[in-house]
Amino acid sequence: MFPLSYYNKAFIFSAGQTVESQLVIRSVVLTIEPRNSVSRGTDVTVRCQATINSDRSAKREYTIYRDDTVVYTHSSNTSEDVLYRLPDARVANAGKYKCLVKVQDKEQMSLPEKLTLTGLKTPILHIDKKVLSEGENVKMRCSAPEETGNILFTFYMDSTDLKDVRTNTSQVEMTYNFKDVGVRRLHCDYKVILLANAVSSNISNVIDVTVKELEITPTISVQPHGTKIIEGDNLTISCSVNGNKQNSSEAKMHLLKGSTMLSFGETSTTHSMTAMAEDSGKFECMLEMGTVLKQATEHVIITELFSKPVLVMEPMEVFEKEEFRLTCKSTNYSTERISSSKITYSIYRDNYKLTPDRFNGTYVVPANVQHQNGKYYCIANARNVSKYSGSLNVKAKVPVSKPEIMSIGKVIVGKPFQVRCHSDQGSLPINYTLLRRGKAINSIAVGESHHEAIFSITLQHHGDIEDYKCRAKNRRYALDSNKLNTTVIVPLSGAKLGISSDLSAAPSELSLDVAEGYAIYLLCSVQGSYPISFKWYKRGNAKPLYTITSTKTTGTYQIPQVTNEHSGNYYCLADNPAEKTSVSQDITVDVRMARWKKGLIVACCLLVVAFAVIGCVLHFRSQRGARDDATELSVKPSSPKSDDSLTVSLAHDTMEVYNPPKDAALHLACMRGRAINGTRDSVTSLPADNSNRSSYSIPATV
Repeated sequence: MFPLSYYNKAFIFSAGQTVESQLVIRSVVLTIEPRNSVSRGTDVTVRCQATINSDRSAKREYTIYRDDTVVYTHSSNTSEDVLYRLPDARVANAGKYKCLVKVQDKEQMSLPEKLTLTGLKTPILHIDKKVLSEGENVKMRCSAPEETGNILFTFYMDSTDLKDVRTNTSQVEMTYNFKDVGVRRLHCDYKVILLANAVSSNISNVIDVTVKELEITPTISVQPHGTKIIEGDNLTISCSVNGNKQNSSEAKMHLLKGSTMLSFGETSTTHSMTAMAEDSGKFECMLEMGTVLKQATEHVIITELFSKPVLVMEPMEVFEKEEFRLTCKSTNYSTERISSSKITYSIYRDNYKLTPDRFNGTYVVPANVQHQNGKYYCIANARNVSKYSGSLNVKAKVPVSKPEIMSIGKVIVGKPFQVRCHSDQGSLPINYTLLRRGKAINSIAVGESHHEAIFSITLQHHGDIEDYKCRAKNRRYALDSNKLNTTVIVPLSGAKLGISSDLSAAPSELSLDVAEGYAIYLLCSVQGSYPISFKWYKRGNAKPLYTITSTKTTGTYQIPQVTNEHSGNYYCLADNPAEKTSVSQDITVDVRMARWKKGLIVACCLLVVAFAVIGCVLHFRSQRGARDDATELSVKPSSPKSDDSLTVSLAHDTMEVYNPPKDAALHLACMRGRAINGTRDSVTSLPADNSNRSSYSIPATV
């Protein structure tokens, strides 16, 4: 099997054809000689070997990488191996090597090989002097002969790091100022920084350096000395230099108290001040010569002339328009210098002096003063020493105002609801108490402005709403609210439907029999609070017939003129903001036919009968007249004698049959009656139309 290869042209196979062109990079192999791990100074060769199948020569491009950095490139038209030589290899040459081969538009990378080198040259430390004075500089140089790469040098004094220096050269220099007196041991080492890690060298040679102390020291003195220093005394502190002053031109003297610079000079300095108790502590005299610092200190204790005054307020809590007392006193004082009567006091509010010049330390702030609130402090004075008390922020509390009690959301009998108790004014904390008929049932303390007193209540009856109040109290002030006054919603119940055709009459709650054309009234009544929404329904219909919202507990729906279609069962539905629906019983409505319709039907029937009778009479008369005419025309005498017999011949072509209308019952009865009355009636029943008659003979005697 061939490794992954790249082809210049694809194989093309067909009958009678051969491969036109083929180029295959079969393999690229990188090796490190003599081996992958060698000692420093070994000659190392990195070999790149490429195996390529081709029917013609092709230019090959080789690239060798160390840790993804190009270190060597080569082009060749032959199949010879490419060699990258590392004579006298250093640690800086260590890393992962890879070889990339390109032929035309094909390329292939070898697998990586790691080169490891062990052993570094021992560094060498050089210094310019081994004996020096305190504060003198020394130049040091650390070298790593023949090493290359990224090198980190480290200098040490008594095995403690002095400095790290990173460079790309084989040596580095530094200057160090020795301040500590004594013998110091110096050495150095280095590390070659590689991509993955660092290789450390051995330590360099060790050099001992001797540092001599400068024969110059600072001194400090405090006046008065040896006696007790009390506030108000004059205090003088001096600094000077003792010893060899040959380099005094470089000297600088500093007098400090903590981090505060009091004074400075070249070889001496002095500072005078009025002693205060807070100035007690360590004073420091510092001598600076180049990089050398020398110190001399003196601890000074200053006794208080009198203690810091304390401002006390009584009572500790005060409400607006109430007087309060402020007392300013220093509890301790130095009897060696002053008596208590020598201490004077002053009280200030917002930097405004409240007290007169002669003041015993107690001041009463009147109740009617316009500005009670503010920042109060006092000052005690004696022998030009002034001391301030701590500040006292006074903010008079505001008495609680009359609270307001109000409901939150809907108030429905039988359901819990919330009430809020709140006072617009009043210093916190405020304690709110819910009262029912004067008795406390719950309390909430409000200590922050964004908190509220919210209570939960459930009413059993509509009138219970007036039983509730709330009380607000902050410390000794307490006020009650008015009674809780809000709209109470009573859930609906007991819906009833009544029906009547006359509003003045008592409505029926069962059924109603009414004639067409009359008006009916459906009255829906319910128990509960308004506004109430009434809806009337007819069984079988999903939509209401009528809807009305009323501020009464009854509602009326009128049907002006009922018809047979209004027959059926009716009911009503009522609801209010309590969202509890009440449904009535059913009422049956039966609509009967109107009287005038019945009379009209009877009149119509009588009219039909009358027309039928008239028709029969007219028909009978018309038939009789026709018979008489036919008899007269058919009789002819044979002789003038009266006793001659005559033969009467009646001709009748056809006999017309009269078909009466189906609804003419009386007319048919008349016809049947004539058919029963013998020959005469039969003759009269013939049609009166002479043109349709045929002759037939009837014997007659004249």
